Parts: sequence; C-alpha cells; structure tokens
Amino acid sequence: MPAILLHLLPASLYAALGVHFWHSRWVAPRPGHRLDLLPWERVIMAFALLSHGFSLHSLFFSAEGIHFGFSLALSLMLWLAVLFYWIESLYSRLEGLQTLAMPVATLCTLLPAFFPDQHLLDNVNAPLFRAHFVVAMLAYSLFTLAALHAMLMAVAERRLHGARLSRAFDALPPLMTMETLLFRLISIAFILLTLTLGSGILFSEALFDRAFRLDHKTVFAIISWTLFGTLLVGRRAWGWRGRRALYWTLAGFVALMLAYVGSRFVADVLLGRAA
Repeated sequence: MPAILLHLLPASLYAALGVHFWHSRWVAPRPGHRLDLLPWERVIMAFALLSHGFSLHSLFFSAEGIHFGFSLALSLMLWLAVLFYWIESLYSRLEGLQTLAMPVATLCTLLPAFFPDQHLLDNVNAPLFRAHFVVAMLAYSLFTLAALHAMLMAVAERRLHGARLSRAFDALPPLMTMETLLFRLISIAFILLTLTLGSGILFSEALFDRAFRLDHKTVFAIISWTLFGTLLVGRRAWGWRGRRALYWTLAGFVALMLAYVGSRFVADVLLGRAA
C-alpha cells in the first residue's frame, strides 16, 4: 500500500463520519431518532480504527526496530482514545461526543504524513520495555480524551447556566453522565500513569540501560501524577467538580504532554534532531 494511503484512508473515514455525525446529530437530528451509534456507523468506525491501527503498526515497526516521535505519539494517543470511546459507547449512551472526536482523530491521523521524521527506540526487544511503553501510551491516550471531555463539559455547562444551550449541545449526554465518564477515564489513566512512573523509577537500568535520573521528562510526569492524584482525592473527599475539576484536569494534561510529546516536538521539529 502506498505510504500516503496509510494516512489518507483512516483520515478520510474519520472525516466522513464527522460530517455525517454533524448533520445527523447536531444540525438536523430527526425527532425521536436514537442518537447513539447505529450498527452501520459502529462498523464504519471499527474499520476506520482498523485501518488507522494498521498504518500505525506500519510506521512504528521496521527491520531497524521501533520508530517513534511526537507525530506518531499524538496519532497513537488519538487512536487509543477513539478505541476507548468506541468500547465505552457499547455500555453508555454517549450521543453527540462522536461529532467532536472525529475531527481531532482526522487531524492526528494525518500528522505523521507532515512530520515523518522519527527516531529509533532503544531496548525494543526487552519485554519489560514493551510493557512500559504500552502502559505509558494507554495512560497518555486516556488523559487526552479526559482533557477534551473536560473542555466540552465546561462549554456545555456554561451554555446551560446561561440558558443558551443550542441544538448541538442539546444532543450531548447529561452533564452527570459526562462527569461520571470523565472521572472514570481519569481514574483508569491515573493507575496506568502510576505503573509507568513506578516501572521507570524502579527498573530504570532494565528499561533504559542506565541508572534512574531525574530529567525534565520525569519531573513533568511526576507533576502530572501529583495533579491528577490531588484531583481524585479532592473528588472523593470534598466532591470537587465543575470548573475546579476542569482546571486540575487541564493542568495535569499539559504537564503530561510536556513530559514527552512537548520534548519530542522541540527535538524533532524545532531543533530537527532526535533526543
């Protein structure tokens, strides 16, 4: 398959689904029409996920080893985020959210085509490193979805309180449902981030062939872990929600992105080298 099709096929499917969801859910929903995923929509989305996953696999793995960079990181995170949404929609009615997820997935699917320079990861044959890598990317993807979810909730809540809830936002699930999903995402991602940090600190020599060192990536990851941990404690102990939860979620997400994706963007794009 030509390299450009690896990106264009899933991006086109995501874009087409986004346009379809926009017209059928937000612009002109039919009265009494179910807004959750229909069977044929679920199949098309599954095919988009499969083609996106195939493109990621082709870009990640080569005879030299595993390639990685900021564009692949974002593409992989959005693939995992959409996959989580697809699975979650089997159990909860998340109508309206698919309209927002598709444009972001389209953009991130195309990023590796515009920023193709990747670097080779070390220790890729070590099972412990592979497990560490997978858990870290799962944590990043879920926190990405949580950040987008929190911003959407903030906009919807502001419009609801201002009595300006348009038809588009009226198509979204109830705020309580969205809030429950948000903290479920954060809780799962926090556990995965804890495993990532713990394995990186305790098994640094086995993972990276060097003793543990407190570099900028680790510092930002610890800051993110602290922010999300405080949010979960605040939620359980003092019932934090609304804007306070939004601010803590976004602060933790920004710190997490600076821990790796930000540094890779500076190294790969701004400095034009691998770090």
